[in-house]
Amino acid sequence: MKQFKLTGVLMLLCIIFSSCKNARAENATANFSNEPVVETTSNAGNKIQVAILLDTSSSMDGLINQAKSRLWNIVNTLTTLRFNGKEPEIQIALYEYGNDGLSASSGYVRLVAPLTTDLDLISEKLFALTTNGGLEYCGTVIDKATKELKWSTNDKDIHLVYIAGNEPFTQGSISYKEAISDALRKNITVNTIHCGDRDEGVSGMWKDGADKGNSKFFNINHNAQVRYIVTPYDDRIDECNVRLNGTYIGYGRIGESKKQNQAAQDKNAESISSANKAERIVSKTKTAYKNESWDLVDLAEENEKALKNIKQSELPKELQGKSEAEMKSYVAEKKEERVTIQKEIESLAKQRQAYIDNELKKSGENSGDDLGKAINQSVLEIAATKGYKAE
Repeated sequence: MKQFKLTGVLMLLCIIFSSCKNARAENATANFSNEPVVETTSNAGNKIQVAILLDTSSSMDGLINQAKSRLWNIVNTLTTLRFNGKEPEIQIALYEYGNDGLSASSGYVRLVAPLTTDLDLISEKLFALTTNGGLEYCGTVIDKATKELKWSTNDKDIHLVYIAGNEPFTQGSISYKEAISDALRKNITVNTIHCGDRDEGVSGMWKDGADKGNSKFFNINHNAQVRYIVTPYDDRIDECNVRLNGTYIGYGRIGESKKQNQAAQDKNAESISSANKAERIVSKTKTAYKNESWDLVDLAEENEKALKNIKQSELPKELQGKSEAEMKSYVAEKKEERVTIQKEIESLAKQRQAYIDNELKKSGENSGDDLGKAINQSVLEIAATKGYKAE
């Protein structure tokens, strides 16, 4: 097993997400979670479905760390995509493979989170991943992602798999060629991300896997460093976030735990850097950050009749015993407050980005990651073939 740091995974997510936008529907939990699976489905509009397959063998600590550090920056990139002028729904799934802590009978593969619009869930599960030894069966994990996930059948939807790792692509009893062929029949594009030396990625058949899937082969520079630029706007954005979280009204048996998880993911983002937390907060102003499965404000926006049908026992304490009119008034007030705060954050975010661009220009640097820019462009190319445009 090769031992090397992998900051490049920011590419992974960048790749992945960079091809998508917006959210609405299935909220689900990982296999190891004790929480119940909560799914909501929406039949309206187009979808961009993305499955991220992460190698969690011992050599992949850098990969996992970079996935954590770039999630929210990438989500913000996704929010630029439109289909016929409308925002498509984003669903993301997460698998891990190549970890000795997983069962041999599963091919050392685990579904961490099914296709979901719950971005906090994806963040939670990313931060829970650990690495440990392992055999990396790429064909097996691709096969499972193709067959287990609920891929849509709309030919205008985008279905993407991104698999990242470093050992030969040929390991395991399931041929990567057969797995990718099956994926193609479901209109799923399998993109490969080799972590390490490019020539080894080619000889290890990572490039052949991408070629077989008519997709993209990426090679991550493990020496690349993510540059975080602290701006004068970060603290003000953070202050807005405290008020923003106060506009969420948890309901049902998962409402309180999900509200707590929202705050926990704020802290996880901050553990990477203050700049990363600012990126997360900005993402919470986007339509893609949708929590109708536990937040009454988002629920009422999704279905205006929902407040009439909700049970008293599912309401938070502040709304129990209230009339329907009183509930609607309270939710509307929180909605108005949220929109105001989000607009304030959006304004600060524009100033923040201008500051970052200026700092990079002064130092003679670009985004700090040429490969990331190349990946973004490749994803936009994929989206463009289906009629998606970036605003």
